[in-house]
Amino acid sequence: MSDIRDKEVLEWYEQFHESIFKYIYMMIQDYQSAEDLRHETFLKAYIHFNSFRGNSNPKTWLFSIAHNITVDYIRKRKPFTILQDVLLLKKDLKPLPEEIVEIKESSQQLYNVLAELKDSYREVIILRKIKEFSIEETSIILGWSESKVKSTLFRAIQALEKRLLKERILSEEIV
Repeated sequence: MSDIRDKEVLEWYEQFHESIFKYIYMMIQDYQSAEDLRHETFLKAYIHFNSFRGNSNPKTWLFSIAHNITVDYIRKRKPFTILQDVLLLKKDLKPLPEEIVEIKESSQQLYNVLAELKDSYREVIILRKIKEFSIEETSIILGWSESKVKSTLFRAIQALEKRLLKERILSEEIV
């Protein structure tokens, strides 16, 4: 049994360690702590391997663990800073130096606005729109009903748009 657990968790780590790290990092904006929490996520997965029943896919299960560990961490260290330098726009062509500055400035403004949203709004936006989890997967990770995910996401996007308009980051014509 231990050999199977070792092999499975190692495969999961190889597949998902980077996306788990990015998720945690977007939530807490502390590189070293995100590294620590990523390792704690896989340690818990290893310790509680027998509780994985296969009802969801391993990625969803691991993100649920990462979510719970991250929420516990955030509760312990409030106030916290969130979402910086992760959402940089990606282009196929290398941007010019002045474009890089512009992208970083607008991204920073977006991070600041996201940081001002309620925790539940920020979480659902990150999971659904940035990490691209399905509604079902997001509901499992957050421990919410699917209808709560949908309604919270709807309200979160409205709140985000309102804040972006207020900060003049987003133009009325775009919305």
